[in-house]
Amino acid sequence: MKINNIGNQNINPYQRNLNKLNATEKSGKSPSDKIEISSAAKEMQEASKLVKDRQAKVEALKDQVQSGNYTIDPKAIAKGLKNFYQS
Repeated sequence: MKINNIGNQNINPYQRNLNKLNATEKSGKSPSDKIEISSAAKEMQEASKLVKDRQAKVEALKDQVQSGNYTIDPKAIAKGLKNFYQS
């Protein structure tokens, strides 16, 4: 049984794509890039500022612990635990 090629022959999709690129180069129009920052991305940038502030606070606490100047307020801890478990 012989199978003949059916359909489009001699069509190269890569060549078609190359032809499109060449056509845009010949027209002289260079595509311009455009970027827009969404409001969600802007909020994420502001959130990173909060992370930096938090990191600075953690570093300050680390320094206090290492130098021995950090004091614990047991009443504040007890109050926080009580509020956590009551909620």
